[in-house]
Amino acid sequence: MADHHHEEDAKAESLIEKTRDKVHGADDSSSSSSDDEGKTSSLKAKVFRLFGREKPVHKLLGGGKPADVFMWRNKQISAGVLGVATAIWVLFEILEYHLLTLVCHGLIIVLAVLFLWSNASTFINKSPPRIPEVSVPEKPVLQFASDARVAINQTFALLRDVASGRNLKKFLSVIAGLWIFSILGSCCDFLTLLYISAVLLHTVPVIYDKYEDQVDSFAEKALAELKKQYAVFDKKVLSKIPRGPLKDKKTD
Repeated sequence: MADHHHEEDAKAESLIEKTRDKVHGADDSSSSSSDDEGKTSSLKAKVFRLFGREKPVHKLLGGGKPADVFMWRNKQISAGVLGVATAIWVLFEILEYHLLTLVCHGLIIVLAVLFLWSNASTFINKSPPRIPEVSVPEKPVLQFASDARVAINQTFALLRDVASGRNLKKFLSVIAGLWIFSILGSCCDFLTLLYISAVLLHTVPVIYDKYEDQVDSFAEKALAELKKQYAVFDKKVLSKIPRGPLKDKKTD
């Protein structure tokens, strides 16, 4: 009887030891997995991303249907949009068609077809065409006007901040951007510039999303070189230029 109790106590102790070993093993594995996650997160944090982005390219483009079009999530719609943009550019730039003439000719054709169809339906015993009622909803127009107002006010605030002389780096960046746009405007007209922008929006995000590691690595090296050159330029030239009066008042 005593031997029987002794065997039961030994089995209970072995079971407790096994349970304890499993718990320690689970703790060790969880701690090692947490350490691995910490290492991977630290490595991800150290990876350089262009413009300091933390979201995927699709999210940066809005994450909605326009982003799906630019990222070619639906190839038929993306190809259709790019094809329509190409057709419009060829029509107005290559064939030198005018917008007012195109609109008038299109309305003439549509109105003539619908008018003849409506009158001929009584003779050919067919139903007349169903012309839908088209009306512009109020909410999207107000939303667009609100977004445009915010963008215009931000532009005015940026121009005021640049003109105040408080940030020389921002001033040089804006001047360089305007100078580049002026060169583009002298090389091509506004419609061609819009078409080039549409083509770039349909190609650059997809290519960057596919080769983002190589592009980010090259951009990191280029940015480091630009910062080095800017530091030299700032030390030799920019630091000797007097600042505007607003910055002096702010520092006082």
